[in-house]
Amino acid sequence: MNYKEAYEKLEKYGQLHVLNDYNGLTEEKKAALLVQIESLDFSILQYCKENTTNQKGEISPLAAMQLPEIEKKKEKYTEIGLEEIRQGRVAAVLLAGGMGTRLGSDHPKGMYDIGLTRPVYIFQRIIENMLDVVRQAGEWVRLFIMTSDKNHDMTMEFFEEKKYFGYNRDYVSFFIQDVVPASDYEGKVYMEEAWKISTSPNGNGGWFSSMNKCGLLDVVKKEGIEWINVFAVDNVLQRIADPCFIGAVIDHGCVAGAKVVKKNSPDERVGALCLEDGRPSIVEYYELTDEMKAAKDADGNPAYDFGVILNYIFRTKELEEIMDRQLPLHVVEKQIPYRNEKGERVDPEVPNGYKYETLVLDMIHQVDNCLAYEVDRNKEFAPIKNATGIDSVETARELCKKNGIVL
Repeated sequence: MNYKEAYEKLEKYGQLHVLNDYNGLTEEKKAALLVQIESLDFSILQYCKENTTNQKGEISPLAAMQLPEIEKKKEKYTEIGLEEIRQGRVAAVLLAGGMGTRLGSDHPKGMYDIGLTRPVYIFQRIIENMLDVVRQAGEWVRLFIMTSDKNHDMTMEFFEEKKYFGYNRDYVSFFIQDVVPASDYEGKVYMEEAWKISTSPNGNGGWFSSMNKCGLLDVVKKEGIEWINVFAVDNVLQRIADPCFIGAVIDHGCVAGAKVVKKNSPDERVGALCLEDGRPSIVEYYELTDEMKAAKDADGNPAYDFGVILNYIFRTKELEEIMDRQLPLHVVEKQIPYRNEKGERVDPEVPNGYKYETLVLDMIHQVDNCLAYEVDRNKEFAPIKNATGIDSVETARELCKKNGIVL
């Protein structure tokens, strides 16, 4: 992209201030700014002046396949899933773009050491869980790891240093999550430097489009991958590419599946799988009304009693169709550091603008059906979101020990 093309693009979206200091930049920084202008989608900025609330349709319960039912057909489901893995039709995507800031670390979250008597890293636990499936199937599972521009190099170097914790590196691919511009309340993008627009990751709903932008959809198609299991980095007990889960989704003729756990209270901070206007959806914990919390199913149990744990499986065909549509855009107030008119860096103490993101939970509402698949929370749900307290390093360590994992 040359200057004229950049000017025309910015003029179209009312962002010409991005070029205010262009003439004073070095040739290298001019080139960097032009590349960034070319790559960014400024059309999302129109949403800053619209209602930023994600409006829900008519919500109704969606029954989960519970543990006793799964146990009865475990062998059948597992064999179906193992065959898919052996045929190379299953891949996994690890969402690992975050940093360990809330844990007191300035490294990628997956590098955090939860060990007590020896080093045990979050990434290590995930790979060890995947190796269980690899040994069971006798076949490697393709793993895509989504990083961010902030932690990409550190993540790749860490995996190299640790020799991929025994995983076959030929089956591991890294890609960087796409970013979008961050703006003030009027939709004007902030400048981080004279030559750099302020950006933020496009949300965990952008994982598949980010894969495509990095050329990895070509790999998916070439290798005949039909199912992708996407999961978050912070749950150190979750099973990935779980054959029984995969088999249950396929056997029920579903195009997507979501692992869920029985909630420990109606107010637990997890979203609940539900139906929205007759289609699968997720209602967040803060969106549950008192009436919904009190609702009962046919057996007298709470109707919204199962929470999602950000471990989903999608059929690739549906993911491609979702990518061709615009997911709901969530506009979030944030504190955004910026460069002021004097060229000084400002670190605001209160929110001063918007960041824009899509969420993976909205992808569920884009598919025709989704199997809610219960897992034992004591065996598969040990999220690490805080250093101490609920969903912390402390609670995850206790659950790991209960499952016989030496820390």
